[in-house]
Amino acid sequence: MKFSSPDIAVHKPIPEPLESEYPVKAWGVEKFGENFKPLTIYRYQVGEYDVKFQIKFCGICHSDVHNVLNEMSTKYGSTYPIVPGHELVGTVVEVGDKVTRVKVGENVGVGCIRDSCLLCDVCDRGEECYCVRGFTHTYNTPKKKEHCHIGGNPEVQNWGGYSEFDVIHEHFIIKIPDDMPLEKAGPILCAGITMWSPLNHWGATDTTKKLNIGIVGIGGLGTMGIKLASALGHRVVAISSSDKKRELARSKGAAGYVVSNDPASVAEESGKLDLILNTVSAHHSLTPYITLLKTDGTLVNMGCIAAPMEYNQFSLLLKRASIAGSLIGGIPATQEVIDFCHKNEVYPDVELVGVGDLERVYTELQENNSGAVRYVLDIKSFEESE
Repeated sequence: MKFSSPDIAVHKPIPEPLESEYPVKAWGVEKFGENFKPLTIYRYQVGEYDVKFQIKFCGICHSDVHNVLNEMSTKYGSTYPIVPGHELVGTVVEVGDKVTRVKVGENVGVGCIRDSCLLCDVCDRGEECYCVRGFTHTYNTPKKKEHCHIGGNPEVQNWGGYSEFDVIHEHFIIKIPDDMPLEKAGPILCAGITMWSPLNHWGATDTTKKLNIGIVGIGGLGTMGIKLASALGHRVVAISSSDKKRELARSKGAAGYVVSNDPASVAEESGKLDLILNTVSAHHSLTPYITLLKTDGTLVNMGCIAAPMEYNQFSLLLKRASIAGSLIGGIPATQEVIDFCHKNEVYPDVELVGVGDLERVYTELQENNSGAVRYVLDIKSFEESE
């Protein structure tokens, strides 16, 4: 891994466990600039509404790389030691006395959301990712005093899914169907819901509608978006800055292809698209995408880009077009996309890796952010590495 980011980082040694906590094996980075190694973290005992599950697989997201390399924020920095992973799937081994949603032996998952206030209007309608008090990310975030659904030492940050077990309030648990491939379920909890949420919000999950939908960026997110939109019965147009991904996009279900840097290619689909989902996380001009929209069309941005984006406002006025944003999705929508993918056999392209592969995988993700394959960490490799 190349630790080239600003070294604004917080180091907090793992404190001694409380009596109510127990040790768990994990893999993480102890200090900024170091490689992965085995760590001992502590999970809290199961409370009355909690679910404990044995983690079997955890997807490796590109945001894991940003967090581990301290690239998510130049103001606050990542907190070390850090155990990444927000695409956790496994099997329930213990439940609290008041848990009703799942039973021991069932398969479950946890995505990006570990906690939220569950009191605001946004949480009440099942969009916990937009909690007015801010949701608590699965890892590398502190426990919030105004959120009361996480036990254990309040001074310890949250640990992610590169670990053997986790404990979480049942509200934030996603049920995984018994015959769903667990190794393919994890990335759906991130890439799947990230694409499903805007499709749902802007009407594409209404199967009585037949829309023309553009997907910008043909990587892990984009290919998942192509698969979902195609399975919903829409015409999908893949959009990329070059012609290199044309065959890949078509193999995933795209009916059309636009090279955004080629005016002639843009002209072929100009004014035809109802909705465009933009997954690109690098600074770029939005004007070519607005050109592709119909009247009243919407361009939804999902890339985490701090710099102001460029677009021609006049192009918006002529079409009454909208530029919007979308951030993952709430718990109900995440359950919906899991169930949809299971029913329609819509799965991400995954490659299983072990802990010994983490350095290679992180380097590859650093150097190439456009790959369509989602890496998934096989937790049983912990034992094989000993």
